[in-house]
Amino acid sequence: MEHEARPVGQLWVEDENGRRRMPDPVRRAAVRALLLTSVTMIQAMVAFFCSVTGSWLAFPATVAAVAGTVVATWSVLDVWITRQVWRQRNGVVSEPSSAERGTRREKHREDRAPLTEAA
Repeated sequence: MEHEARPVGQLWVEDENGRRRMPDPVRRAAVRALLLTSVTMIQAMVAFFCSVTGSWLAFPATVAAVAGTVVATWSVLDVWITRQVWRQRNGVVSEPSSAERGTRREKHREDRAPLTEAA
């Protein structure tokens, strides 16, 4: 197995073939969703253990876990919505192909031809 020689002080080597970085708004939404989902899972675990032990905190913890589930679900949907909005605004570059340009020129000439013949 070959190991790449890296200069002293460099922590990692960038992978040239790696995936492209997510756009900033999408990445922010994804981090938010990850944090909210993690907190919700911890709340659910606390609610479960409080229920098992018969603690008085079982009911408030369960209510908090249910509310957290609703918020975490919305945050995951927010990632999807933010991604779609970003793609619509920035993702697609609309350029006609070179073949289309030729057919447009021909159509334009055909449309102008009757005007020049009539004059």
